[in-house]
Amino acid sequence: MVINRRYDIDWIRVITIGLLLIYHTAIGFQPWGMMIGFITSPESWVALWTPMSMLNVWRIPLLFFVSGMGVYFALHNRNWKQLLKERTTRIFVPFVFGIFCIVPVHVYVWQHYYNMEAAYSAYPAHLWFLGNIFVYVLLFLPLFYYLKKNENGKLVRILRKMMSSPLGIIPVLAAFMVEVWSINPSPYELYAMNLHGLFLGMLAFFFGFCFVLSGEGFWKMIVKWRWSFLVIGFALFLLRVVLQVSTSPYLIPVETICWILSVLAFGYRYLNKPSRALHYLSKAAYPVYILHMIFLYLGSSIIFPLNLAVELKFAVTLVFTIAGCVGMYEVIKRIKILRLFFGLS
Repeated sequence: MVINRRYDIDWIRVITIGLLLIYHTAIGFQPWGMMIGFITSPESWVALWTPMSMLNVWRIPLLFFVSGMGVYFALHNRNWKQLLKERTTRIFVPFVFGIFCIVPVHVYVWQHYYNMEAAYSAYPAHLWFLGNIFVYVLLFLPLFYYLKKNENGKLVRILRKMMSSPLGIIPVLAAFMVEVWSINPSPYELYAMNLHGLFLGMLAFFFGFCFVLSGEGFWKMIVKWRWSFLVIGFALFLLRVVLQVSTSPYLIPVETICWILSVLAFGYRYLNKPSRALHYLSKAAYPVYILHMIFLYLGSSIIFPLNLAVELKFAVTLVFTIAGCVGMYEVIKRIKILRLFFGLS
Protein backbone atom coordinates (compact mmCIF):
# COMPACT_ATOMS: atom_id res chain seq x y z
CA MET A 1 0.00 0.00 0.00
CA VAL A 2 1.32 3.45 -0.94
CA ILE A 3 0.82 5.96 1.86
CA ASN A 4 0.96 9.66 1.11
CA ARG A 5 2.69 11.75 3.73
CA ARG A 6 0.28 13.67 5.93
CA TYR A 7 1.74 17.16 5.91
CA ASP A 8 -1.12 18.49 8.01
CA ILE A 9 -0.11 16.26 10.92
CA ASP A 10 3.48 17.46 10.56
CA TRP A 11 2.26 21.06 10.61
CA ILE A 12 0.10 20.45 13.68
CA ARG A 13 3.09 18.98 15.52
CA VAL A 14 5.21 22.01 14.62
CA ILE A 15 2.48 24.49 15.55
CA THR A 16 1.85 22.76 18.87
CA ILE A 17 5.55 22.96 19.77
CA GLY A 18 5.42 26.65 18.88
CA LEU A 19 2.43 27.11 21.19
CA LEU A 20 4.40 25.34 23.91
CA LEU A 21 7.14 27.97 23.64
CA ILE A 22 4.57 30.77 23.92
CA TYR A 23 2.82 29.05 26.81
CA HIS A 24 5.98 28.48 28.84
CA THR A 25 7.14 32.03 28.19
CA ALA A 26 3.77 33.30 29.43
CA ILE A 27 4.17 31.41 32.73
CA GLY A 28 7.17 33.63 33.50
CA PHE A 29 4.79 36.60 33.58
CA GLN A 30 2.34 35.11 36.07
CA PRO A 31 2.73 35.85 39.80
CA TRP A 32 2.66 32.13 40.64
CA GLY A 33 5.31 31.14 38.06
CA MET A 34 8.12 30.66 40.58
CA MET A 35 6.00 28.18 42.56
CA ILE A 36 6.19 25.72 39.66
CA GLY A 37 9.88 26.32 39.01
CA PHE A 38 9.90 29.14 36.45
CA ILE A 39 11.93 32.33 36.55
CA THR A 40 9.27 34.98 37.08
CA SER A 41 9.22 38.59 35.92
CA PRO A 42 8.85 41.19 38.70
CA GLU A 43 6.12 42.78 36.55
CA SER A 44 3.22 40.43 35.87
CA TRP A 45 1.03 40.32 32.78
CA VAL A 46 -2.01 38.60 34.21
CA ALA A 47 -4.26 39.27 31.20
CA LEU A 48 -1.96 37.11 29.09
CA TRP A 49 -3.24 34.09 30.95
CA THR A 50 -6.72 34.30 29.42
CA PRO A 51 -5.64 33.01 25.96
CA MET A 52 -3.24 30.61 27.68
CA SER A 53 -6.21 29.16 29.58
CA MET A 54 -7.79 28.37 26.24
CA LEU A 55 -4.66 26.50 25.15
CA ASN A 56 -3.90 24.61 28.31
CA VAL A 57 -6.75 22.10 28.10
CA TRP A 58 -5.82 20.85 24.62
CA ARG A 59 -2.21 21.64 23.66
CA ILE A 60 -0.64 18.69 25.54
CA PRO A 61 -3.45 16.20 24.75
CA LEU A 62 -3.12 17.17 21.08
CA LEU A 63 0.56 16.22 21.13
CA PHE A 64 -0.38 12.82 22.55
CA PHE A 65 -2.98 12.34 19.78
CA VAL A 66 -0.39 13.26 17.14
CA SER A 67 2.15 10.88 18.69
CA GLY A 68 -0.33 8.01 18.39
CA MET A 69 -0.92 8.95 14.77
CA GLY A 70 2.81 8.83 14.17
CA VAL A 71 2.95 5.19 15.23
CA TYR A 72 0.38 4.28 12.58
CA PHE A 73 2.47 5.80 9.81
CA ALA A 74 5.69 4.32 11.20
CA LEU A 75 4.20 0.82 10.99
CA HIS A 76 3.82 1.06 7.21
CA ASN A 77 7.47 0.29 6.60
CA ARG A 78 8.59 -1.30 9.88
CA ASN A 79 7.80 -4.49 11.75
CA TRP A 80 7.27 -4.31 15.49
CA LYS A 81 10.93 -4.96 16.30
CA GLN A 82 12.11 -2.22 13.97
CA LEU A 83 9.56 0.21 15.38
CA LEU A 84 10.59 -0.55 18.95
CA LYS A 85 14.25 -0.03 18.07
CA GLU A 86 13.46 3.22 16.25
CA ARG A 87 11.32 4.58 19.11
CA THR A 88 13.96 3.60 21.67
CA THR A 89 16.57 5.54 19.74
CA ARG A 90 14.32 8.49 19.01
CA ILE A 91 12.49 8.79 22.35
CA PHE A 92 14.17 6.88 25.17
CA VAL A 93 17.76 7.93 24.39
CA PRO A 94 16.92 11.70 24.29
CA PHE A 95 14.78 11.23 27.42
CA VAL A 96 17.68 9.78 29.44
CA PHE A 97 20.17 12.22 27.92
CA GLY A 98 17.88 15.10 28.80
CA ILE A 99 17.51 14.07 32.43
CA PHE A 100 21.27 14.10 32.96
CA CYS A 101 22.47 16.76 30.50
CA ILE A 102 19.63 19.16 29.65
CA VAL A 103 17.43 19.51 32.74
CA PRO A 104 20.37 20.19 35.13
CA VAL A 105 21.36 23.21 33.03
CA HIS A 106 18.08 25.08 33.27
CA VAL A 107 17.67 24.03 36.90
CA TYR A 108 21.07 25.57 37.63
CA VAL A 109 20.10 28.80 35.81
CA TRP A 110 16.93 28.98 37.93
CA GLN A 111 18.86 28.37 41.16
CA HIS A 112 21.52 30.91 40.24
CA TYR A 113 18.92 33.57 39.41
CA TYR A 114 17.29 33.16 42.81
CA ASN A 115 20.64 32.88 44.66
CA MET A 116 20.00 29.31 45.72
CA GLU A 117 22.58 26.65 46.42
CA ALA A 118 23.20 24.52 43.34
CA ALA A 119 21.67 21.07 43.74
CA TYR A 120 20.08 18.54 41.42
CA SER A 121 18.26 15.24 41.77
CA ALA A 122 17.59 13.48 38.47
CA TYR A 123 14.06 14.05 37.22
CA PRO A 124 12.54 14.58 33.75
CA ALA A 125 11.07 18.10 34.19
CA HIS A 126 9.51 19.14 30.84
CA LEU A 127 10.74 15.89 29.26
CA TRP A 128 8.13 13.88 31.21
CA PHE A 129 6.17 13.82 27.95
CA LEU A 130 8.84 11.63 26.31
CA GLY A 131 8.78 9.16 29.18
CA ASN A 132 5.01 8.82 28.88
CA ILE A 133 5.17 8.33 25.11
CA PHE A 134 7.76 5.57 25.41
CA VAL A 135 5.59 3.76 27.98
CA TYR A 136 2.60 3.98 25.62
CA VAL A 137 4.64 2.56 22.75
CA LEU A 138 5.61 -0.43 24.88
CA LEU A 139 2.04 -0.88 26.09
CA PHE A 140 0.15 -0.54 22.81
CA LEU A 141 2.64 -1.84 20.24
CA PRO A 142 1.25 -5.42 20.15
CA LEU A 143 -2.32 -4.14 19.66
CA PHE A 144 -1.35 -1.47 17.16
CA TYR A 145 0.74 -3.92 15.16
CA TYR A 146 -2.15 -6.40 15.07
CA LEU A 147 -4.63 -3.74 13.94
CA LYS A 148 -2.28 -2.41 11.28
CA LYS A 149 -1.66 -5.90 9.89
CA ASN A 150 -5.41 -6.58 9.81
CA GLU A 151 -6.73 -3.32 8.39
CA ASN A 152 -9.29 -5.21 6.32
CA GLY A 153 -10.51 -7.20 9.29
CA LYS A 154 -13.93 -6.98 10.93
CA LEU A 155 -12.71 -4.95 13.92
CA VAL A 156 -11.22 -2.20 11.78
CA ARG A 157 -14.26 -2.15 9.49
CA ILE A 158 -16.48 -1.55 12.51
CA LEU A 159 -14.16 1.20 13.73
CA ARG A 160 -14.18 2.91 10.32
CA LYS A 161 -17.96 2.82 10.10
CA MET A 162 -18.33 4.17 13.62
CA MET A 163 -15.81 7.01 13.16
CA SER A 164 -17.36 8.17 9.90
CA SER A 165 -20.21 9.63 11.96
CA PRO A 166 -20.05 12.35 14.65
CA LEU A 167 -21.79 9.82 16.91
CA GLY A 168 -18.52 7.86 16.84
CA ILE A 169 -16.98 10.62 18.94
CA ILE A 170 -19.27 9.76 21.85
CA PRO A 171 -17.16 6.76 23.04
CA VAL A 172 -14.06 8.98 22.84
CA LEU A 173 -15.72 11.62 25.03
CA ALA A 174 -16.95 8.92 27.40
CA ALA A 175 -13.43 7.54 27.86
CA PHE A 176 -12.05 10.97 28.79
CA MET A 177 -14.99 11.58 31.14
CA VAL A 178 -14.30 8.28 32.89
CA GLU A 179 -10.69 9.41 33.35
CA VAL A 180 -11.94 12.59 35.05
CA TRP A 181 -14.33 10.59 37.22
CA SER A 182 -11.66 8.09 38.32
CA ILE A 183 -8.69 10.46 38.80
CA ASN A 184 -10.56 13.67 39.77
CA PRO A 185 -7.69 15.91 38.61
CA SER A 186 -7.34 19.34 40.18
CA PRO A 187 -6.57 21.32 38.20
CA TYR A 188 -7.38 19.51 34.98
CA GLU A 189 -4.58 21.35 33.17
CA LEU A 190 -1.82 19.88 35.35
CA TYR A 191 -0.50 16.88 33.39
CA ALA A 192 3.17 16.62 34.29
CA MET A 193 4.35 13.55 36.19
CA ASN A 194 1.00 12.55 37.69
CA LEU A 195 -1.67 9.90 37.14
CA HIS A 196 -3.93 12.33 35.32
CA GLY A 197 -1.28 13.07 32.72
CA LEU A 198 -0.41 9.38 32.45
CA PHE A 199 -3.95 8.17 31.77
CA LEU A 200 -5.12 11.16 29.74
CA GLY A 201 -2.04 10.82 27.54
CA MET A 202 -2.67 7.10 27.20
CA LEU A 203 -6.21 7.68 25.96
CA ALA A 204 -5.12 10.42 23.55
CA PHE A 205 -2.27 8.27 22.19
CA PHE A 206 -4.64 5.34 21.65
CA PHE A 207 -7.37 7.35 19.97
CA GLY A 208 -4.83 9.21 17.85
CA PHE A 209 -3.84 5.87 16.33
CA CYS A 210 -7.51 4.92 15.93
CA PHE A 211 -8.36 8.21 14.21
CA VAL A 212 -5.82 7.57 11.43
CA LEU A 213 -6.69 3.88 11.27
CA SER A 214 -10.31 4.94 10.65
CA GLY A 215 -9.35 6.24 7.22
CA GLU A 216 -10.88 8.90 5.01
CA GLY A 217 -14.34 8.57 6.52
CA PHE A 218 -13.16 10.02 9.82
CA TRP A 219 -11.32 12.95 8.21
CA LYS A 220 -14.24 13.83 5.95
CA MET A 221 -16.57 13.71 8.94
CA ILE A 222 -14.53 16.09 11.10
CA VAL A 223 -14.03 18.49 8.17
CA LYS A 224 -17.80 18.56 7.65
CA TRP A 225 -18.44 19.24 11.34
CA ARG A 226 -15.35 21.40 11.98
CA TRP A 227 -17.25 24.62 12.68
CA SER A 228 -19.54 22.83 15.13
CA PHE A 229 -16.55 21.46 17.05
CA LEU A 230 -14.94 24.91 17.08
CA VAL A 231 -18.08 26.69 18.29
CA ILE A 232 -18.68 24.15 21.08
CA GLY A 233 -15.06 24.33 22.22
CA PHE A 234 -15.05 28.13 22.21
CA ALA A 235 -18.42 28.34 24.00
CA LEU A 236 -17.19 26.05 26.78
CA PHE A 237 -14.01 28.12 27.05
CA LEU A 238 -16.09 31.28 27.47
CA LEU A 239 -18.11 29.64 30.24
CA ARG A 240 -15.03 28.27 31.99
CA VAL A 241 -12.63 31.23 31.79
CA VAL A 242 -14.23 34.44 30.54
CA LEU A 243 -17.59 34.18 32.30
CA GLN A 244 -16.17 31.97 35.08
CA VAL A 245 -19.40 29.99 35.31
CA SER A 246 -19.22 27.01 37.67
CA THR A 247 -19.79 24.02 35.40
CA SER A 248 -19.41 20.26 35.61
CA PRO A 249 -15.80 19.00 35.49
CA TYR A 250 -16.97 16.59 32.80
CA LEU A 251 -17.38 19.50 30.39
CA ILE A 252 -13.62 20.11 30.30
CA PRO A 253 -12.88 16.89 28.35
CA VAL A 254 -15.73 17.82 25.99
CA GLU A 255 -14.07 21.19 25.43
CA THR A 256 -10.69 19.49 25.01
CA ILE A 257 -11.89 17.03 22.36
CA CYS A 258 -13.85 19.68 20.47
CA TRP A 259 -10.80 21.94 20.25
CA ILE A 260 -8.63 19.02 19.12
CA LEU A 261 -11.09 17.81 16.48
CA SER A 262 -11.43 21.32 15.10
CA VAL A 263 -7.64 21.72 14.91
CA LEU A 264 -7.29 18.35 13.16
CA ALA A 265 -10.10 19.21 10.76
CA PHE A 266 -8.84 22.66 9.79
CA GLY A 267 -5.35 21.24 9.48
CA TYR A 268 -6.55 18.47 7.16
CA ARG A 269 -8.53 20.99 5.13
CA TYR A 270 -5.85 23.65 4.71
CA LEU A 271 -2.41 22.38 5.74
CA ASN A 272 -1.99 19.05 3.95
CA LYS A 273 0.65 20.28 1.52
CA PRO A 274 4.45 20.38 1.56
CA SER A 275 6.57 23.48 1.90
CA ARG A 276 10.19 24.42 2.51
CA ALA A 277 9.26 25.89 5.87
CA LEU A 278 7.60 22.65 6.97
CA HIS A 279 10.59 20.59 5.80
CA TYR A 280 12.88 22.63 8.04
CA LEU A 281 10.57 23.12 11.01
CA SER A 282 9.45 19.50 11.24
CA LYS A 283 13.08 18.44 11.71
CA ALA A 284 13.88 21.28 14.12
CA ALA A 285 10.77 20.95 16.32
CA TYR A 286 11.96 17.99 18.40
CA PRO A 287 15.39 19.41 19.36
CA VAL A 288 13.73 22.78 20.00
CA TYR A 289 11.31 21.11 22.42
CA ILE A 290 14.16 19.38 24.25
CA LEU A 291 16.28 22.55 24.48
CA HIS A 292 13.75 25.31 24.98
CA MET A 293 13.79 25.49 28.79
CA ILE A 294 17.52 26.26 28.81
CA PHE A 295 17.13 29.25 26.51
CA LEU A 296 13.89 30.34 28.12
CA TYR A 297 15.58 30.50 31.52
CA LEU A 298 18.70 32.15 30.12
CA GLY A 299 16.57 34.74 28.36
CA SER A 300 14.43 35.31 31.43
CA SER A 301 17.47 35.81 33.67
CA ILE A 302 18.90 38.41 31.27
CA ILE A 303 15.73 40.24 30.19
CA PHE A 304 13.49 40.26 33.28
CA PRO A 305 15.74 42.63 35.30
CA LEU A 306 15.72 45.19 32.45
CA ASN A 307 13.59 48.34 32.64
CA LEU A 308 11.25 47.45 29.78
CA ALA A 309 7.48 47.34 29.33
CA VAL A 310 6.14 43.93 30.32
CA GLU A 311 4.78 43.30 26.81
CA LEU A 312 8.19 44.00 25.31
CA LYS A 313 9.86 41.73 27.85
CA PHE A 314 7.54 38.92 26.80
CA ALA A 315 8.26 39.42 23.10
CA VAL A 316 12.03 39.69 23.55
CA THR A 317 12.15 36.64 25.83
CA LEU A 318 10.19 34.60 23.31
CA VAL A 319 12.42 35.69 20.41
CA PHE A 320 15.55 34.96 22.48
CA THR A 321 14.25 31.46 23.27
CA ILE A 322 13.38 30.65 19.67
CA ALA A 323 16.63 32.09 18.29
CA GLY A 324 18.73 30.20 20.85
CA CYS A 325 16.99 26.90 20.15
CA VAL A 326 17.19 27.25 16.37
CA GLY A 327 20.84 28.31 16.55
CA MET A 328 21.65 25.28 18.67
CA TYR A 329 19.71 23.03 16.31
CA GLU A 330 21.95 24.21 13.48
CA VAL A 331 24.92 22.93 15.51
CA ILE A 332 23.29 19.68 16.60
CA LYS A 333 22.25 18.57 13.12
CA ARG A 334 25.87 18.74 11.95
CA ILE A 335 27.35 16.54 14.71
CA LYS A 336 26.57 12.83 14.56
CA ILE A 337 26.67 12.08 18.28
CA LEU A 338 24.47 15.07 19.09
CA ARG A 339 21.98 13.99 16.45
CA LEU A 340 21.61 10.72 18.34
CA PHE A 341 21.03 12.43 21.69
CA PHE A 342 18.40 14.76 20.22
CA GLY A 343 16.45 12.11 18.34
CA LEU A 344 17.46 13.12 14.83
CA SER A 345 17.67 10.32 12.30
